[in-house]
Amino acid sequence: MSEVALVVGLGNPGDRYVGTRHNVGFEVLDALVRRLAADPARPTRVDRLDCRALTGRLRIGDTPVLLAKPQTYMNLSGESVKGLLVKHAVPRERMLVVSDDVALPVGRMRIRPSGSSGGQKGLQNVIDCLGTDDFPRLRIGVAGDRFRPGEDLADYVLDRFSKPERAALGPVVDTACEAIETFVAEGIDAAMNRYNRPSEIVPAG
Repeated sequence: MSEVALVVGLGNPGDRYVGTRHNVGFEVLDALVRRLAADPARPTRVDRLDCRALTGRLRIGDTPVLLAKPQTYMNLSGESVKGLLVKHAVPRERMLVVSDDVALPVGRMRIRPSGSSGGQKGLQNVIDCLGTDDFPRLRIGVAGDRFRPGEDLADYVLDRFSKPERAALGPVVDTACEAIETFVAEGIDAAMNRYNRPSEIVPAG
């Protein structure tokens, strides 16, 4: 596939949010850049402001890929995403949104071609701004043993991972990068078939 692909990582800008559960979308993009650096001495930088997002470009096979980290803060992510889709003429099916998900435990991930936000406010804003939930997304589990259904989600997702959770997150971030490469090169069905399977990663304790 040579048509441009857009990969969006959701998160919040600023040092105070680095390493928080809500910023795992940013972390996945950073890991992808490190993984695909053609020249480690001159890595791809996701630092060009475009449609209120920090962006960068790389290639996966023969496909040009636009990476984006919206700088609108999580709850307004859709404004940036819609602008990028329109400006760069990217079909919705060639966009993958990477976000955190409290419905999945740390160490798990799930790829979907469409669907609800599951309460993730950044993802919901993307749906609202696009007027549809018909676009691919990659959900990264952030629910650790400390999470209790019904607790204040805002506080939880803005907290940082424990050391055991961070250890469990590393392998799934690597797998997420592989899934993104598959999505770009082969499409959503191939990515789902290959990576939507029970994780062998032991949840953090």
